[in-house]
Amino acid sequence: MKLSELSTGESGVITKVSGRGAFRKRITEMGFVKGKTVNVVKNAPLLDPVEYNIMGYEVSLRRNEAALIDVITVEEAKHTVLDSFKGVITEDILRENANKLGKTINVALVGNPNAGKTSVFNFASGSHEHVGNYSGVTVEYKEAQFKYKGYTFNITDLPGTYSLSAYTPEEVYVRNYIVENNPDVIVNVVDASNLERNLYLTTQLIDMDLKVVVDLNMYDELERNGDRFDYKALGEMIGIPFVPTVGSKGRGLTQLYDTIINVYTDHDKTSRHIHINYGHDVEAAICTLQQQLRLPENRHQLVRYSTRFIAIKLLDKDREARKLVATLSNGSEIIAMADGEIKKLEKHLNDDSETIITDAKYAFVAGALKETFKEGGRRKRKSTEAIDAFMTHKFFGFPIFFFFIWLTFYATFALGEYPKGLLELGIDKLMILLNTSMAEGPFKDLLVNGIINGVGNVIVFLPNILILFFFISLLEDTGYMARAAFIMDKLMHKIGLHGKSFIPLIMGFGCNVPAIMATRTIESRSNRLLTMLISPLMSCSARLPVYILVLGAFFPNNAGTMLFGIYLLGIVLAIIMALIFKKTMFRHKDVPFVMELPPYRIPTLRATTRHMWFKGSQYLKKMGGIILVAVIFIWVLSYYPRDVRYTKDYEKNMVLVEQQFKQQTALLDPNAKDYVLLASQRDTLIRHIDAEMQSERQKNSYLGRIGVAIEPVMRPLGFDWKMSIALLSALPAKEIVVSTMGVIYQVENSDDGNTSSLIRKLQDDQYTIGPRKGERVFSQPVALSFLVFVLIYFPCVAVVAALKKESGSWRWALFTIFYTTALAWVVSFIVYNVAKMVL
Repeated sequence: MKLSELSTGESGVITKVSGRGAFRKRITEMGFVKGKTVNVVKNAPLLDPVEYNIMGYEVSLRRNEAALIDVITVEEAKHTVLDSFKGVITEDILRENANKLGKTINVALVGNPNAGKTSVFNFASGSHEHVGNYSGVTVEYKEAQFKYKGYTFNITDLPGTYSLSAYTPEEVYVRNYIVENNPDVIVNVVDASNLERNLYLTTQLIDMDLKVVVDLNMYDELERNGDRFDYKALGEMIGIPFVPTVGSKGRGLTQLYDTIINVYTDHDKTSRHIHINYGHDVEAAICTLQQQLRLPENRHQLVRYSTRFIAIKLLDKDREARKLVATLSNGSEIIAMADGEIKKLEKHLNDDSETIITDAKYAFVAGALKETFKEGGRRKRKSTEAIDAFMTHKFFGFPIFFFFIWLTFYATFALGEYPKGLLELGIDKLMILLNTSMAEGPFKDLLVNGIINGVGNVIVFLPNILILFFFISLLEDTGYMARAAFIMDKLMHKIGLHGKSFIPLIMGFGCNVPAIMATRTIESRSNRLLTMLISPLMSCSARLPVYILVLGAFFPNNAGTMLFGIYLLGIVLAIIMALIFKKTMFRHKDVPFVMELPPYRIPTLRATTRHMWFKGSQYLKKMGGIILVAVIFIWVLSYYPRDVRYTKDYEKNMVLVEQQFKQQTALLDPNAKDYVLLASQRDTLIRHIDAEMQSERQKNSYLGRIGVAIEPVMRPLGFDWKMSIALLSALPAKEIVVSTMGVIYQVENSDDGNTSSLIRKLQDDQYTIGPRKGERVFSQPVALSFLVFVLIYFPCVAVVAALKKESGSWRWALFTIFYTTALAWVVSFIVYNVAKMVL
């Protein structure tokens, strides 16, 4: 009988706990396990909930929750023990009978029409139901019972159905049966010769959080086709054991029964619950609805349901789910919320919500089969498969992948130059206007040379950032990004990761913060931590302004290819560090996963542009936030103190140059060639003296003193104090490297733009004192070393915070800071010295 049927003062021994996985886990943690005695203490005034005593604790359950727990009482035991037994029914005898009853397994056969369920049912039960080769043979459920290895199997053959939606009576019936009868194990009978279509139903059973065994029926047909299927690997990926059978001949059924027993007794090592990932937008909507469905007042009404399943069905516009939710106290609010989420999804993804969820499920199945199933070549390929045959080819796949990545970076640099030039011109005009209209003083210097110069030198790269994000969005929306993950999967396996880790790493090209947050989808903690540790080596968009500035200054003819090389270096270093970490700190066994391969789609310009702008807007928000604050802080450090004692009288030297020029040109016509030449020489000398004076003033500022203090550590890499302080200033955000350079180098207005002026400053900067006096500070080897250091060294504050939050410890965040900085120093040192020899 059910625990809910016991009266006050009665007791019984638990024989079984039914219900979905989350409920069973919660209830068993409270002590409701097989063989334990439970007593009814009292009923609430309205008879619900009921207070029970188990293992010395008082626990309150609602009656619909107690109805999922089977018990045996003394009266029931009298009818089950031997008739010859005349003694007292002791607690030991109750437990013995509870154990016997606990060996009854209720099994439901669920599958597509014509998947062979009835064949399996007939052979197992010995019955002879009609079996056809068309759908709809089983129009109502059939029951049978048999014994195997001391267990009693109550097996139910349910109507064939393609899904658990609410479009046909069969679908509604099967779903209601599963919910109301709580089978101990669902046997999902699958046609092994048509896996992709049949496994769609499996994804819905996963959403329902049930104990499932997949029966690969008609496996002989798969073998005849010459197909190869690693069903064990697929089972490990999705947390469901697979058993190949030939139901009509009874082949493999004993293995199926053994697997059912192991799943029922929680002894199956494969069985675990996973979540199908429906994509960022859908998952956010599911999470929003689940928060409302999980409110305490709804728990008793939804005890038989997975709230995730209900949320998905609401988004799927399932009428039965809406009816169920309407009975909740906040049902109208949840339905209104679901309608709002559906509208947002359909507007954002440019498709109806049913198609979005269906496509995600088939993408899940396609990704799983891509890893584990190889066709024998006798089947006609679908269009997506035909494209994949080329795009993911073992010879062509990698060249295509690298071409797309190279094209992305080349276009980012080449196409971005035109709008970037317009932005530079606008900022330059603004600086000229402020310079001519404002009185001299600290505020003018802060506004012009600090804020506008610092932020302006970063904001001009917005077009490049938008172009990068446009191409990344294009790759995502077409479905190619998932193929890139698949292509890299084998390589990821070699370094101890899975292709699933590749998605967060690719996201790192945009920003490392969401990349680290995306590691939540990785089941294995060791893989998750490892992916987090190497994510900062993926070159985020914040570094892009530094790359474009330095490459434009010192590698203008090969900037696009060099940019591709820098990103590729980050990937290579991530692989190397992953190998090292895997061999040292993370030696745990990997957990398999499914890599979704969505169908190829032609993206709409609106959707791709929306994705691009959303990501670009985050970049703009940085301009008015963390970068603005950092620029002001850097300007203060560079502007003060003002009472600098110079080693030379620079103003006197400039006066002497001017006097000498006047003496030389006293008798010359201002339009004469010699006059123009002498004027040019004068201007060059004055600029040189002024630059030397500004350099000494900057060096004696608070910022300069910090840079000089750390310069000895950075000198082996070819860096002077200016580069050192620019790197140090980028702790809040990597873009600040460019802003700091703009402030330090005191970029003046020019006809060809602010950044072009900064490029000339970098190209012309020379050492003014010491043994290297007269040498250029920046050279190609130094530029390469600088770019490599920017690529690798410590992540920004936001990434460090994300690391701490996602790893749950400051230890990993601090470790990332130290190891990336040390790695940056070593690699930059090697690059600098090798480049000096080569270049």
